[in-house]
Amino acid sequence: MQEYLTFKKMITPAFIQIIFWIGVAGIVIAGLLAMDQSVFGGLLGIVVGLLVWRIYCELMLILFKIYERLGEISNNTTA
Repeated sequence: MQEYLTFKKMITPAFIQIIFWIGVAGIVIAGLLAMDQSVFGGLLGIVVGLLVWRIYCELMLILFKIYERLGEISNNTTA
């Protein structure tokens, strides 16, 4: 618990994964609703939306991975 309180361990990456799946569900539902007007537009919206959403979430996770690696480098170097 001390690691979480001192921000040495991040909880946000777990939340990003949860938010990712909520976003996937939202994109698919929005795409299915958009198919009422245009089937092609709905399918395109689903494919492009999922691709963009995945890239965005991966970029957020990369920021936290960089932070973890920098912490490891800092711990392994001696002054």
